[in-house]
Amino acid sequence: MSERIDIGGADDPDAAELRSGLVTLVLSLVEIVDEALEREAVRRMESGDLDPEEIERLGRHLATLDEEITALERREGVEDAVSELRGQLDGVVDDALTGLDDQTRAELEPEGWTDSSGGVTDADERHDDDDG
Repeated sequence: MSERIDIGGADDPDAAELRSGLVTLVLSLVEIVDEALEREAVRRMESGDLDPEEIERLGRHLATLDEEITALERREGVEDAVSELRGQLDGVVDDALTGLDDQTRAELEPEGWTDSSGGVTDADERHDDDDG
C-alpha cells in the first residue's frame, strides 16, 4: 500500500495542487470526526457509562489518533491549509446557525460546542438566558 495519494504526473503542478487540496480536505474531515468522538467520549464519561479502564483505554486511543493526524499534516505540509479550511468550515456552520432562530439553534448545537480554535461558542449563554 502506498503512503502517498497518486493523483497523476509527478511533474504536473496541477496534480500536486490537487493532491494537496485533497489531503487538506480529508484531514480536515478526519479532525472534525475526531472532535466529535472526543465530545462523545466526554459525554459518556460524565454520564458514568464508562469504567476507569475504559476511560483510560479510550483516552490513549484518542491521544494516538490526535498524534497521527498531526504527524500526517506535518508530513504532507498542510497544517496551515487544514487550519484555514477548518476556520472556513466553522464560519459556514456559524453562518448557517446564525440564520436559525435561537430555539432551533439551541436544539441543534450541543452544550459546550467548541470551534476549531478551541473557543466555546455562546451556546452556554443562550441556555443561561433561557433560565432567566
